[in-house]
Amino acid sequence: MNKIKKTHRSAETKKNLINRLNRINGQVNGVKKMIEEDSYCNDILIQLSAIKNSVQSLSNELLDSHLRTCITKGLQKGNLDAVDEVVNLFKKFNN
Repeated sequence: MNKIKKTHRSAETKKNLINRLNRINGQVNGVKKMIEEDSYCNDILIQLSAIKNSVQSLSNELLDSHLRTCITKGLQKGNLDAVDEVVNLFKKFNN
């Protein structure tokens, strides 16, 4: 059975990430309302682009943190599986 990995985050970091997710959720709900109200396609697409950028920015922040903490600690402990983890992450980010 695989051990579930966890990452400790400070209360401030958690609050920041959750606030960003709440903003993204608000953007998604706004697009849903736009569709319900038959808003112009171009306007919806612009909002979807903003959502995509928000999600990408959040992903980049988490990736940066992961590389600087979890992966670095793994490599310092001689865990070469951390390299495979990074390679797989980059493959997912490039799709």
